[in-house]
Order: sequence, then structure tokens, then C-alpha cells
Amino acid sequence: MTTTTSAPLQRRSTWVAAATLVIVLGGGAWAITHHNAFGAKPEAPKTPPVQVTTARVTPQNVQVYRSGIGTVASMATVTVKARIDGQLDKVGFTEGQDVKAGQLLAQLDPRTLQAQLAQAQATKAKDEAQLTNARADLKRYTTLIAQDAATQQQLDTQKALVNQLAATVQTDAAQVQFAEVQLSFTRIVSPMNGRVGARLVDPGNIVHAADTNGLVVINQIDPIAVQFTLPEDSVQDINRVQQQSNQPLAVVAYDRAGNQMLGAGKLILLNNQIDTTNGTVQLKGSFANPQHTLWPGQYVNVRLDLDRRPDSLTVPAAAVQRGQDSTYIWVVDAENKVSNVPVHVLQIADGVAVIDKGLAADQRVVVDGQYKLRAGATIVEPPSTAKDAKATKTGNAAQVATRTGSGN
Repeated sequence: MTTTTSAPLQRRSTWVAAATLVIVLGGGAWAITHHNAFGAKPEAPKTPPVQVTTARVTPQNVQVYRSGIGTVASMATVTVKARIDGQLDKVGFTEGQDVKAGQLLAQLDPRTLQAQLAQAQATKAKDEAQLTNARADLKRYTTLIAQDAATQQQLDTQKALVNQLAATVQTDAAQVQFAEVQLSFTRIVSPMNGRVGARLVDPGNIVHAADTNGLVVINQIDPIAVQFTLPEDSVQDINRVQQQSNQPLAVVAYDRAGNQMLGAGKLILLNNQIDTTNGTVQLKGSFANPQHTLWPGQYVNVRLDLDRRPDSLTVPAAAVQRGQDSTYIWVVDAENKVSNVPVHVLQIADGVAVIDKGLAADQRVVVDGQYKLRAGATIVEPPSTAKDAKATKTGNAAQVATRTGSGN
């Protein structure tokens, strides 16, 4: 019984052991087969190069200047008023007319003052006659005193009378002169060359010396002034250039769009203090204005030329990036990898930036696509884009030689 029962058990144990061995061997083979898939780390995908547009740093001769917004103002403004009271007889100008210094503008009724002048002249003539007679008597008394036929008292009295009448004649002369001046005030003439505005008083009205509005306003238009402001950090640059040259700095005025030049002049004022409320300094330029292209009250863009700098490093303005702490440019190295380099921008003009610190000639800089870059990234530039960038750089460099731009 015992032998018959253990034989099947032995066979069953043999089958179990064989099955276990098959499972173990199969698992090992599967593990070996899939070792590379689950045991090794996968390789990280390579970052594709960033497509950008680049340009070369190019030396150029540039005109350094500062620009601002200005207002055209008359070089001189006069409100013509009457200096005496009287009736306005006539007006000698047409509204909006150009007038010359000394030209008649208005005529007041002169009759009262003409009569006063005639009266003063008559009084003077009378007193001069009395003085002539007194001097003749003094001469006679001088002769008589030599002959002992007159007293010394009579001679002294006559001398005093002559002096008294001479002083009276001097007073009369002053009265005549005063009356002549008053009479001249009835003719109101232009004190300068300029253009008159609207007539403020019509003929027939009584005008007074105390009137506040006056008869007409004259503005000097040729030459004319342009007042403008610049940031306070421009003061040292302006002073430095003025000390190096005896010639006044050139000032150019453009229209509000900045496309048309309206006039070229010279700097006549750098104000003697900085406005602490906004950190600016006031300047004024004088412009010849024969064609009246500049008009009082007109807003203009103003350019103040400082000095010309040879071989200044220039890049397209689009290459300049502004960070929280500084201004920088993405520079491309020989391996087409980029790094952001801090720079100092001297000025930006007509799409061209002038760099005086941070770059070297012929370096490649990124002008488009900067937002996708990070330090050490590899860049690639399509050939067609590179040609367009080169053409743009060449065009901007040509503009720098003809016009200049605002300071940074």
C-alpha cells in the first residue's frame, strides 16, 4: 500500500519542479531580452537650433546729437499801446501785415498837444526877449559903473535879473521839449520789424495809456526762436562740446512727423539751472526764417548736434534689448552659440544704435528672434534672411551718415 501511494506523489513533484524551472528560465530570458528597454536610461532629445536673424557690428562715422520736442516762439513780442490819452484818428496797418521799424501804425488826434506846444514856444520866445533886454541893461550898467555913474547895487541887481531870466528860458525850453515829446506820442510807430496781428481798437475810439490790451501785437518772425528741453544728463555733454569749440552748436527743427526739415539755426541759450520738478533743462535756438516755415506756437522736433565721432560701432536698433538692470545684446560666437552681453548705447537714430561699450567690430549680433534665446543656445540663420539683414544693415549705416538720432 505504501509503495503504490508514493509513486504518484513523486511523479507530481517532478512535474511541479519542471514547471517551476521552465518559468524561471523563461523569466530570465525575457529579462535579458528587455534589459536595454527597462534597465538603461533613455537618451535626452537634442534641442534644435533657434532660427534668428543676425547682423555685423559695423564702424561708422556718426553725428552725435540730442533730440527733444520744442515750441516755436517769437524772438521778440511787442504789444503796441498808446502812451497818452486821445482819440484814434486812423490806423496805418493791415491785419497780418509785415511791418518795418518806424512804420506808422496809428495816429491819435494831435490838436490839443499842438496847441500846448505852440503855447510853450510862445512863452519861451517872450522870456528870451526879456533876457535879451536884461543883458543889454547889464552891459550899460557895467559901462556906467566904470564911469562912476551907477552904484554897485544896481549892477548886482541887474546881474541877478539876467541869471533869473536865463533860468526861466531854460525852463521854457524844457517845456517846449516836453510838449514836442507829447505831440510825438500821437504818432504810434512800429518799434521793430515783424508781423502785426489782429487790430484790437478801431478808429474813432478813445484810447488811454492805462489800457491793458493795446492797439495791436507785433511778433518778430524773422529771425525766430525755438524753445525746447533736454534731460539734465545732456548738460555736461553740451558744456563739454561748447568748451571745445568757439562756434555755437547747430540746432535743426523738423515737423511733428520728423520727416521734413523746417529750418537750421544755432543754440543761443542753455538755461542756467535745471528744472527740479521734471529733471530737464531749457534751451533756445535762433533760426533765420525768411520763408516763414516756422510759426509762433508751432510744435516741432528739435535736434541739437553735438560732435561727430569717427569709427563708432553701430548695430541695427532692433538688436538692443533692455533688461531690468542694464541694456544688452545677444552676441553670436564662432560656434553659433549666443550670450547676452551688457552694452552702453550712446544713441539710437533712424533704426541704428551707436554702441560705445561692450562690443567689438565685426561681431555678429542677433537682431530678430531674441525672445526664443537663452545663454548658450545654438542658433541658425536662413540664408535668405541673412541677405535681408545685411541689406538692412547697409541701408541703416547710410542713414547714420546723413541724419542722427536721440540720446539714450
